[in-house]
Amino acid sequence: MKIAISGTYSTGKTTTTLALAHLTGIPRTHAKTMREILPKAIPGKRLEEVSGPELVQLGIRRLIERAVYESKLNDFVSDGSSLHEWVYGMVRTDLGIHPDKDLDEGHINLAENNDYLKQVMTNFGSVAKDHAKETYSSFVHLPVEFPLKEGGHRPVSETFRKASDELLLTTIKELKIPVHIVGGTLEERLDEISRIYDLDTVMPISQAIVLANEEIEQERINNEKVFNK
Repeated sequence: MKIAISGTYSTGKTTTTLALAHLTGIPRTHAKTMREILPKAIPGKRLEEVSGPELVQLGIRRLIERAVYESKLNDFVSDGSSLHEWVYGMVRTDLGIHPDKDLDEGHINLAENNDYLKQVMTNFGSVAKDHAKETYSSFVHLPVEFPLKEGGHRPVSETFRKASDELLLTTIKELKIPVHIVGGTLEERLDEISRIYDLDTVMPISQAIVLANEEIEQERINNEKVFNK
């Protein structure tokens, strides 16, 4: 069983994936965020400052890391998928490398060399799609239900979230990978996912959520220590 938890920024992928892993005992896999990869990949730059080619590099690094982790497990629940590495780049070819302002505000940040970048991203997508089709048995897609979280490390907008959400769902369906759209509170999501896959549980949902939140908080603290050095 190889389940990918899908959804764009601030839909609760990480919390849902962590809690589901604790709830069921199924290993969780993921790739570092671009912000976490950035210091090693492109020293001295913030995510808001990267160029189109550098964005491609970050996406490739994430895809490689994800594929390596996934290859070591027979069963897993994945925080995101190979499609996310591609979708976030592909949408930027239409909305700009740094789409941190909504289009209806009149702020359009078009990518430099946009046509060429789109061709590169389209071909990157071929690799990401092949990996998804060959790897994931199904997707759980979390719809946009919550406001975008504040934070300078998320240079995106609601327009970007909507476009990413649409492209993710469209692509999953085009690849004919089974997908279940699951919304609601975290408790409702976990209960529904467990029911869909008839998963055995190893602890109560409430305990799984507490452990997931503790893990996320510890990860936040660790990241802040790294980025503030």
